[in-house]
Amino acid sequence: MVIDTPNASSPTGSRESESDAISVSALDLTQAADREALVGLLDEYAQTPEGGGQALPDAVRHSICELLASRPHYVGWLARVGPQPVGLINCFEGVSTFRAKPLLNIHDLIVSAPFRRRGIARALLAAAERGARERGCCKLTLEVLEGNHAAISAYQASGFQAYELDPAMGRAQFFEKKFY
Repeated sequence: MVIDTPNASSPTGSRESESDAISVSALDLTQAADREALVGLLDEYAQTPEGGGQALPDAVRHSICELLASRPHYVGWLARVGPQPVGLINCFEGVSTFRAKPLLNIHDLIVSAPFRRRGIARALLAAAERGARERGCCKLTLEVLEGNHAAISAYQASGFQAYELDPAMGRAQFFEKKFY
């Protein structure tokens, strides 16, 4: 699936050429270029405060594509401006037990810093939504750090809202227990 999203203007304010249009396509981990893009974008994100502030370890860089390819419930999309990979969304199918239907969880959404505020996150979220609907999913889910205001704004603009079943019980929180 390829989605073309022409932009009104480039960062310099001039009209973008056809080669500057955003295209989004399903990630193909059998292709070296897609594997390289995934690792590069994931590493760029990992080095930001939102991603933990450290480069991906070499072991992760060398194994992540094989691991994702081995997971039947993984799906991802790449955004490009011209031929350059500029955005990535990694998703995993899960189950909504209360609805007895599949759901798609967005695990990572990355837009390379020089390409932010150009509609790339919106295009990737739209691709994930189409993919979820094609899979018969009942919803998209994601986690976001409360201080990541730009991401929260983008998610809200795309129709996401904080998860709560009963306002008296409050909103859901995300917890983890690491195994090292």
